[in-house]
Order: sequence, then C-alpha cells, then structure tokens
Amino acid sequence: MTLFKIAGKNIRKNFANYFLYFASMIFSIVIYFTFVSLKYDSTIQSASDGSQKISSAFSGAAVVLIVFVAVFIWYSNSFFTRKRKKEVGLYSLLGVRKKKIGRMLFYENFLMGVMALIIGIALGSVLSRFFVMLLMKVMGYDAVPNFTISLAAMANTFIVFMMITLITSVQGYRLIYRFKLIELFQADQEHEKEPKASILLALLSVLLIGFGYWLALQNLLTSKAWAALGFMLTPLVILVSVILGTYLLFNTLTVTLLKLSRRNKKSYWKGLNLIGISQLLYRMKGNARTLTIIAVLSATTLTAVGTSYSFYYNNQTNAALANPNSYMFIGGSEIADSKADQAIRQAPGHKVLYHESISLLEVDADTSGLKQNTGLNEQSFTVISSQDFNRLAKLQGRNDAVSLEGSEAAVLEPMHMEGISPDYVGSAITLKGKGMKETLRFKALKQYSVLNTGTVYSTIVVSDEMFAALQPKAKTMAVQAYSISHQDKAKELTKQLEGILPETAGFTSFYSDYARGMESTGLLVFMGGFLGLVFLAATGSIIYFKQLTEASSDKARYLILHKIGVKKREIRNTVAKQMMFIFGLPLAFGMMHCAVALAALSKLLMTSLAVPVVTCMGAYICIYLIYYFLTVNSYYKIVTNVK
Repeated sequence: MTLFKIAGKNIRKNFANYFLYFASMIFSIVIYFTFVSLKYDSTIQSASDGSQKISSAFSGAAVVLIVFVAVFIWYSNSFFTRKRKKEVGLYSLLGVRKKKIGRMLFYENFLMGVMALIIGIALGSVLSRFFVMLLMKVMGYDAVPNFTISLAAMANTFIVFMMITLITSVQGYRLIYRFKLIELFQADQEHEKEPKASILLALLSVLLIGFGYWLALQNLLTSKAWAALGFMLTPLVILVSVILGTYLLFNTLTVTLLKLSRRNKKSYWKGLNLIGISQLLYRMKGNARTLTIIAVLSATTLTAVGTSYSFYYNNQTNAALANPNSYMFIGGSEIADSKADQAIRQAPGHKVLYHESISLLEVDADTSGLKQNTGLNEQSFTVISSQDFNRLAKLQGRNDAVSLEGSEAAVLEPMHMEGISPDYVGSAITLKGKGMKETLRFKALKQYSVLNTGTVYSTIVVSDEMFAALQPKAKTMAVQAYSISHQDKAKELTKQLEGILPETAGFTSFYSDYARGMESTGLLVFMGGFLGLVFLAATGSIIYFKQLTEASSDKARYLILHKIGVKKREIRNTVAKQMMFIFGLPLAFGMMHCAVALAALSKLLMTSLAVPVVTCMGAYICIYLIYYFLTVNSYYKIVTNVK
C-alpha cells in the first residue's frame, strides 16, 4: 500500500476527529470565495453604479479573512500534533523512516486541504446567488442577480488556500523531526504541575481590567486621564490593560478561586466535584492563553458586529432626524416649483401627507456670548417663527410646542453633543446686519429640527413679533416642505426631482440620506456578520480541539472511575460542568468587554445601542451553545469509549 493510500485511509478512519476542523475550513473557504465573488459581481456593480467603495471594502475584508484563517488553520494543526505523536512513534518503532512518515503526514493534511478547497468553492458557487441577493437586500437595492460563477474569484481562492494548505502540510511534515521517540510515546502521559495561587496577581488582574473599563467609560472631553495620556495613546493603554488583565485573570484568579473552592469540603466531596475541580485546576494554567484569545476574539467580534448592526438598525431614525420632511427645497423659479409639485402629486405609489410653504430668514450673529463657545465669533442662522415651528411640529407628529415672547428664542440642533456643542440655554447671541442689533436669549434647546438640515443653516425659533420685526431687515426665503407616504421607496421620484430643481434650490430628501445609509451600513453589517461567523466558528473550534486533545489524555482515568462503579450519567454531568467552565468564562468576559466598549461608543455617539447589541449577543450565545453541546458529547464519547 502506497503512502498516499495510507494517508487517505487515516483520514477516513479519523474523520470524526477531523470533522469540525474540516467543516471550519470549508466554511472559511465559502466565505472567502463569496467575498471575492461579490467584488467582481456585475449585478452589484450595476446597482451601485460601479461604486469603488464596495470593491475596496470586500478587498480589505478578504485580506483580514486570509490572515485570520491562516492563523486559525496553523493553530488548529498544532492541537492535532499531540494527538498524532503516539501514532508517529509507533511508525518509527516499526522501522518506517522519518522521511516516509513525514511524507504521509504531508499527504494527509494536503488531501484534507484540497478536499476542503474543492467543496468550499463548489458550495460558494452554488450559494453565490443567495449571498448576492442577501447583500442587495441589506443595502436596499431591488435588482435581481443573475447566476454567474466568477473565474477570477475561483482562481484567487484556489491560489490563496493552496498556499495556506502547502504551508500547514509542511508543518505536518516537520512533526516527525521535532520529537524524540520517547517523547512521542509519552505524549499522553505528560502531566502539568499544580499551579500556584497568587493573591497579588489575582488582585492585579482585577485592577487592570477595572482600570481599562474606567478609562474607556470616561468622558473624552472632560477626562483628565485622557488629556494626560493623549487621544492616540489612551485606546492602546485600554487595550493592553484589558488584555493583560484578562490573561492574568485566567492564569491566576481562576486558579485562586478553584483552590478556595476546595476548602468548602461539603461541596468539594460531593459526587465527582473532586475530579472536576482537580481537572480544571491542573489544566487552567495551560488553558489561560487559549481562553484569553477566545475572550478577546469574542469581544472584538461582538463589538464589530454589534456596532455595524447598530448603525444599520438606526439608519432610518438618523435619516429622519436629518430630514423630518420627505422633501424640502428653496422656492425660486415658479416653473420649477410647479413641475416639482406636479411630479410629487402624480407619483405612483405615493400620497402627499402634507405640503407647507414656510417663510424663513437668514441672519448673521455674533456668537461670542455663547457658553462653551467653539471658537467661532460669527455664525449664520436660519430663523423660523414660533407659529410655523408649532404647525410643522404638529404635522410631523411631535407632541411639542414652544411659547416665546419678546427676545426669547429656542435653538434646533438634532446633532447636539454635550461637551462639544455650545451650551445654548441661558446664553445669548447678537444679530448683525443693516439696522439689526437685537439680542436673542435662548430659552430652550430642541434636539431635533422641523426643517431638513441640508437645506438650511443652524435653526433658531423666535416669537412671531420678533420674526415680523426682523423680516424687513433680513434676507427672506420661502421653502417648500413635503411629506409623502412610503418615503423609503421613493427612488424614482427623488431622481426625477433632482432633474427638475436647480442646484440653488438646496434640495434635500429623506430617501437620499436613507439610501446612502442603507448602502454603507448594509455593507458593514453584511461583512461584519460573515466575518463574525468565521471568527465564531474558529474560536469554537479551537476550544473543541483543545478539549478533545485533553479527552484522549483523560480517557484512562474515566475508564477507571467507570470500573469502580461510577455511573456514566455522573461522568457526563462532570464533563458538562467542566466544559461549562471552559466555554462560559471566555464568553462571559468577552461579553463584558464588548458591553463596556459599546457603552463607551454609545456615549460618544449619543445614541442607544441596546436593541441591536442584545440581538447580536443572543445570536452569538446560541451558536456558542451548539459548540458547547457538541464538545460535551464528543468528550463524553471519548472518555467512556462510546462509539
């Protein structure tokens, strides 16, 4: 029998052990092939008008994916090293030359890589139309994709993964030359010493994570710590502090807590808790690095996916905040205004909910009297009367109204950011211009506007009397504001109006901002979701491989327990508790890190990310639980010799 056939037989015989690794490789190849295919897809290029942004985004994501998958495959192979040592030692004992054993291991890994590549490309080709449809959906496009297979994407994927496969196959070839024969036979008998508990390092781990959290949640503008460290260095300090704290936590704090749990004799001697705690204690130090990587990757994945989904989730809200009216433009040409009005009223599938013609004033003002002044002493404002403001607010469904007298004013600022934007309430500005020296004192701040922000300047509301007094002295303009039904599906109407109205009209629409947001945030959530799934598959697989390697070493111990009368159900419960500890710790701390990062981001963006973040975490936990139950089941079968 040739070495090639022996390698094939070994793969078939050990396929159950390799399955998750094989499936993860296939999944990674499918995702990479999908990303490269979407980069070249003609339907997407046509729908996005040849946007280079999409091509660049997929190119960047593909590079990240290559690096991660290469590291993952290399790391996964290292877990199989210990499992194959005894087998390799047996071949050596039987007189097989190292060169031939190395070639056999090379063939095994190479065959698996080639099979995964063929299956991955085949699945990617079949699923490519579905992925294109999914991307078009999240980006808000209506085009129907054609079924095409990109030869460029196939060639790209083949070259990249063949290189990764060759590198990892050479790693397998070198396995035989790295160990002595006695080391190969004693691989499963190597024991770790009981780790020492360090109260000092345990406290340091808590302090480091706490310091990182505290620094991340500081107000960037008022924090003395951020000012002292600098805005470029502080994020790096947070990252290093949290990662180092997490490593020390798994390396020392968990060991300390496990040792303390042994003092509770009633619990420690109950059932097989003695076995479970001892197993965890002896293995925790060796698992610390792996658990740290899992926790950091989980936090990174959840933060990236949660942030991208948050932007996507809030896109419609943000577009409505900037454009409370479906359409707004400055009237000027009677012919153009009439054509626009006719187009809006006759547009199929849309109904005019309201049409208002609003008189506005443009004024310049001295803003040196504002609290927390931004450094600008002059600014242009758009002025609206309280009567028109209240009417528009009511039409837009806002249960809000202003009541102003004399020189009182209210400011409308949808993007107001505390600490950055001026503190208007209680401050005053002085209007400038021919015959104007009125001082307006701000009575209220409204964190929304009734006017589309792209058409007007920063808007202030004044009393009707003040508006009438200013009107003869200021530049007056009449804006047309429309609200229509199904404004998120007004692509054709918006294009038509853009062709009718001149550039001087300052035309703005809800649909334009909404569509741009859908394109950018949809692309983000698509890439974030798929990259997140790859990271999740990889992290879950790493724990799976690690625990199955340890299961092979523990097999003899559990068989002895079974022979002396321990029931298999008790063994399974012990295994489940151990796996819960191993899976639960990195997931819990990954979610904690993610929650702090997103809380800081939420504070910075002045928006709530709760719903999208909880949704992402829920999905992540569900997939993680699949890996947990799969690992428990596989570990149990190995240690109890169940086929």
